[in-house]
Amino acid sequence: MFRRVARHTSFLTRVQSRHTTILSVRKGDKVVLIGDRQVTLGERIVAKSSACKLRKLNDNVVVGFSGSTADAFALMEKLENKLNDFPDQLTRAAVELAKDWRTDRALRRLEASLIVCSGEETLEIDGQGNVITPEEDGIIAIGSGGTYAKAAARALIDIEDYDAEKIARKAMKIATDIDVFSNGNWDVESLTRGGSAAKESSVSSTQTGNDSKEV
Repeated sequence: MFRRVARHTSFLTRVQSRHTTILSVRKGDKVVLIGDRQVTLGERIVAKSSACKLRKLNDNVVVGFSGSTADAFALMEKLENKLNDFPDQLTRAAVELAKDWRTDRALRRLEASLIVCSGEETLEIDGQGNVITPEEDGIIAIGSGGTYAKAAARALIDIEDYDAEKIARKAMKIATDIDVFSNGNWDVESLTRGGSAAKESSVSSTQTGNDSKEV
């Protein structure tokens, strides 16, 4: 099934998009997942500047991805199936997916990394099939701008007046200003503990400055 998906997927969806910034910040009862929209061919050519890299798997789980888009979609489909098998058990579903990733020959060729969030848990599933939990600060980032975004979020996490969303937006602004492979067009998803995913919002930092607002 995964070979067929890759073969018939358009050229743009097969583009490598590790050149991106995906950030998750958890603070209090809220977790925010934010990602830029730029897709880059190789090291230089911007193929697309409006590709959404966040997806809702159900009302309680959202995913952000870097790497091959087609491969990420294949993995998200597998993860969704695991969540159906193990409802409300995100860690169990992720571990079962990781087992398949390591043992299935087709899955081992997929090149993508995922950040997966529920109201209670945040996980990273990396390109080797490892399931990684965040450090105590609840911050995970992937992609070429991930290091900048994570460092910025860590610097902001202890500011009392900043909630998870404000931290994520400010950290994303810093990261995308530095990383040439990420742009100022973002998508944002949020979840609350015991609640469902908030409606996705599109954000343009270039239009609204450091304190980006929904547009």
